[in-house]
Amino acid sequence: MAEKNFNIAILMQESGVKFGTSGARGLVTDMTDEVCYAYTAGFIQYLEQRGELKSGSTMAVGGDLRASTDRIMQAVAQAISDRGYQPHNCGKLPSPALALYGLTEGIPTAMVTGSHIPDDRNGIKYTTKTGEILKSDEAGMKKQTVIIPDGRFDPEGMLVSPGALPQADDTGIGRYRQRYLDVFGADCLQGAKIGVFQHSAVGRELMVDILRGLGAEVVPLGFSTSFIPVDTEAIRPEDVESAKQWAAEYSFDAIVSTDGDSDRPLVADENGKWLRGDVAGILVAKFLGADAVVTPVSCNTAVEKCGFFGQVIRTQIGSPYVIEAMQAAELAGAKHVVGYEANGGFLQQTAAQVGEKTLALLPTRDAVIVHLAILLAARQMNLKVSELAAKLPQRFTISDRLKQFPTEKSHAKIKELNSGHAREDRAAIEKLFKAHFGAVKSLNAVDGLRITFESEEVVHLRPSGNAPEFRCYTEADTESRAQEINRICIGIMSTWK
Repeated sequence: MAEKNFNIAILMQESGVKFGTSGARGLVTDMTDEVCYAYTAGFIQYLEQRGELKSGSTMAVGGDLRASTDRIMQAVAQAISDRGYQPHNCGKLPSPALALYGLTEGIPTAMVTGSHIPDDRNGIKYTTKTGEILKSDEAGMKKQTVIIPDGRFDPEGMLVSPGALPQADDTGIGRYRQRYLDVFGADCLQGAKIGVFQHSAVGRELMVDILRGLGAEVVPLGFSTSFIPVDTEAIRPEDVESAKQWAAEYSFDAIVSTDGDSDRPLVADENGKWLRGDVAGILVAKFLGADAVVTPVSCNTAVEKCGFFGQVIRTQIGSPYVIEAMQAAELAGAKHVVGYEANGGFLQQTAAQVGEKTLALLPTRDAVIVHLAILLAARQMNLKVSELAAKLPQRFTISDRLKQFPTEKSHAKIKELNSGHAREDRAAIEKLFKAHFGAVKSLNAVDGLRITFESEEVVHLRPSGNAPEFRCYTEADTESRAQEINRICIGIMSTWK
């Protein structure tokens, strides 16, 4: 039988489907069955070269609720089957639930999800038997050249005879649910009234089940039959307003939600005000008793100012960088290592003691632990969620982004402002920003360009790793000032299109 060869590095360039910080992402029209098959075959071949797969072993597949997810899951399963392995269908479930299943079974996984980005895009997030793929793994995948049997796909790159994906099994969903019910106990949220903004999150029913299983009164809200791209770093104005209205109507203790694949959390206080993910992360790390906290350079500086942790480590933006730094911190002797991102996703490198129970490690972005830790921390201290957050040093971060901003163009602008010549760079930056924020104090180019002004106000510009978007993070001593800075910066950035 004739065959076709695909080099993954070349495919990344020619197909438009590239690796960001959370796996392969691209337009649904570019993510043909053949492209998704080739990516998965490349991942499997890479694992074979590392000796991590044996003939006949299993690889788990899951997905979110996007319209294109079922089709892509079939293509992934076909690649697994054609390589001589058994695809195990975990169905539609949160990314951390699939990762947990892979970790407990000691097998790799492929999660079909575009996370928070619009429905015209999708992606595939791979994990090895030990967790998320890191940048070194990505480099190994790019080197692969894979063989695809002739006749498997039609001229448009679609499977001729899909059918390798078996019937869905809910074991992964059940294990993820029990992870929290077993540790926190059936009555720990007794008397609490929680709203769950379900929209199109794949974990929308699980959130309700877990909270009810822990004793809370739960009101489901905002269910959607069409996909809604909820971005926890840039919450839609309508979701800001809805949360306030729901809080006023129902007198909730809190409202919780997640993004599309339910690995990034949202938590709103009793007034319906959404907490920033990098504030929520500090509260969760404290609740779990962390001694070392890893977080990207873009996150709120209250984590250093609060003094709760023996060690705070800053990284580039993206879970692979956070995971690498967590691993290094554990090797260096830290006993309880956690990480979080500005999107709120929380990662456990080590197990945590919760009362007399142990919460097993889960070194991938998770949302449910954020919901539960904040609710329980507030109850333990007899505080409202807003009062719990107010105990932190009052530094406020805001983020927004320009959509449909070509990635190449945003990188070029960052390079223009950060050429490596300190004096010239500061002069160029101050020409744009000094009238609004004053003189430049320092520049940080760990990821994008982070500008700290003499006023201690911060502007951080960064091209998105997952979509053609140019992001802007701002930080100040008051929320209104952080919002004002962000509006000014987005206005300036819009002139660069």
